[in-house]
Amino acid sequence: MSEVSTEEKPVQTKKAKTKADKQAEHIDRIKRTLVASILGILAGLLAYYFGGTPNATGLQNDGLLGFMLMLAFIILQKHLFMFMKMDTTKLGAKDWFYQGFMTFAFWFMTWTIMLTAIPK
Repeated sequence: MSEVSTEEKPVQTKKAKTKADKQAEHIDRIKRTLVASILGILAGLLAYYFGGTPNATGLQNDGLLGFMLMLAFIILQKHLFMFMKMDTTKLGAKDWFYQGFMTFAFWFMTWTIMLTAIPK
């Protein structure tokens, strides 16, 4: 039997990262969260204004348009990250799910507040 030697690349542990690396990663995470939040709020406002006048129950005639706007803004995030020259190659499925959830949450809150709080 022959032994196959595999050379493993050294894994950079948390302790091996410099303080500057940790700060840069933290700032990138803050930027990504800020972009998701702002896009969610913008999608909620646009969903309200383009959805039509709410009826007595608070529902809009074109509510599906609001949902589609939110999905479009989730897709738009990756392009904004590339425009901002952020490295998206390191982002995994969990990161993209988080970004999408943040956009959805802010869209939902903004749209709901607009539907219930704006006097007709």
